Amino acid sequence: MLPVTSDPREPSEPLPTPGLFSRTYLAATASFAAVMFLTGFAAMAVMPLLPVAARDLDGVSLYPLVAGAFVAASLLGGVLGGAWADRGGARRPLTAGVVLTVATLLVSATSTTIWQLGLGRFTDGIAAGLVAVSVNAAIGQSYPDHLRARVLSLMSACWIVPSLAGPPLAGFVAAWWSWRAVFFGLAALTLIPAAAAVLLLRGRPGRPGASQEFDTPEASVRRPALPAAVTVSVAAALTQYGVTAWNVRHTVCALVGVVLLVAFAPRLLPPHTWRAEGGLPATVLLRALTSGAYFTLEAFVPLMLSTARHVPGMVTGFAFTGAALAWAGASWVQGRLQNRVPRHRLVAVGAGIMAAAVVVAALCTLPAVPPAVAVSSMAMAAVGMGLAAPSLTLLSLAHTPADQQGYASGAMQISQNLGQTLVLAVASALFTAISAASTSQLPAFAGAFALLLLPIAGAAGLAGRTRVMGAEQQRASGPSVATPPAEAGKGT
Repeated sequence: MLPVTSDPREPSEPLPTPGLFSRTYLAATASFAAVMFLTGFAAMAVMPLLPVAARDLDGVSLYPLVAGAFVAASLLGGVLGGAWADRGGARRPLTAGVVLTVATLLVSATSTTIWQLGLGRFTDGIAAGLVAVSVNAAIGQSYPDHLRARVLSLMSACWIVPSLAGPPLAGFVAAWWSWRAVFFGLAALTLIPAAAAVLLLRGRPGRPGASQEFDTPEASVRRPALPAAVTVSVAAALTQYGVTAWNVRHTVCALVGVVLLVAFAPRLLPPHTWRAEGGLPATVLLRALTSGAYFTLEAFVPLMLSTARHVPGMVTGFAFTGAALAWAGASWVQGRLQNRVPRHRLVAVGAGIMAAAVVVAALCTLPAVPPAVAVSSMAMAAVGMGLAAPSLTLLSLAHTPADQQGYASGAMQISQNLGQTLVLAVASALFTAISAASTSQLPAFAGAFALLLLPIAGAAGLAGRTRVMGAEQQRASGPSVATPPAEAGKGT
């Protein structure tokens, strides 16, 4: 009788798992990375052109509405994309988002009035919401739990080159040719990789049962209604426009916008979001708080450098470049911390770093502090967001059943845009009020920065409510095929 030989691959030596660039996932990784790269390139290239286009179209007075239309419309796109992805998978909303992106770039490129440009930016926001939500849902459908953190850190890294090359390249093309040529070029570049991502997802359903660890009760899943989404999008645009000046027309617009947001925004989010109920509601709320604080800081620091401290434009450019690199680096770090640090603790750490960044920015309102120090505040805040943002998205997926991850991604996108709208609106109103009562703008900037400590402190204090319950017991009992690691739930 032959001796029994042991299998060289016993349970103690598990089979190696494929990586992001293995044959199994290479096509998905390359396609999603290409889509995110071009999305980032379009976003970074278009923003510096909007003032030029508004001036060329004799619509400078309506520039705030044009600039805010994109964020406002992203709310609607997030609702549409989330529900669509849950019903039939991520391919169709991604296809719709890509097609609409190309169409809206063409609308903007052929603008003859400021209103047409505003329409182009509004529809482009809808497209961006569709793409962002469907890509997050597609990642949930295409990758196992242990790879999601790394693929989402890769998606963040795809914004590095656009952040470095997008603005100067767009400026060069606009100066050498026309701002319209930039829109036409972006429309052409978007077609090929986007089509590849759409073809990759053809016939690929969601992965039911891929992640069955979620502690959010069924009652917390409430599909947002389309009329409410449209109302909130319009309200966000009205609010952003209303806080740009102090007169009767702007005040009425701001008040109407705020009232509509308070009345209809809760209908787009999980129940008890504003109460920070543990699980998905708290996770969604923290996305609003962190995003609102970060993007408001990103708006006011360059404005302070340019108007109050009178630094060269190159220094302001370095601020954006440094922030992009810092965000990508921190996102890469969090992707390597799986099973080492609980996700809710990374959120708290990220919020703490953002608080330090706000303090640095506030110190730069003192004339004795060198203005270039404010550049470091944006980089510090980006480190905090690089840790917190993907961790929150991973937590949202961990709190959500597999067939409702489109809904969770949509709620996170809506919350992010609401946070940007509301925090920026309140900070802008405070800034305008202090500026009117002071001979210098520096106290107004100090007041706006001090305000940002409130949402950041809220995020740090509530981070524990985003915790995935039972993670410690799972680590103690060993790995489970049906259970994601503690980091599962991350997004871009």
